[in-house]
Amino acid sequence: MKVSVFDTYVTKKNGSIMHFDILVPARLNDEEKVYEFGRAYLGTKNQAGQPLSTKECQFCHIEEASQEVLSDIAKQGYSIIEMQGCNN
Repeated sequence: MKVSVFDTYVTKKNGSIMHFDILVPARLNDEEKVYEFGRAYLGTKNQAGQPLSTKECQFCHIEEASQEVLSDIAKQGYSIIEMQGCNN
């Protein structure tokens, strides 16, 4: 399955930056849905309410999904790849 990758940088409540990718099925064309997925993820990191829009989250590229990403998408509709500042 091909997935769209959205490169995302969110300013955390403490002022530091979280960098993560939101991966969704390539056929999903609704960017607002991608932002909803990102907001749901932020809620799991105690960052609910932080801005997430086209300024913070932009389409990057399409790639072939790994098995882990496919599993996440089957469960919740999206997958997150944490890059920087997501666990502190």
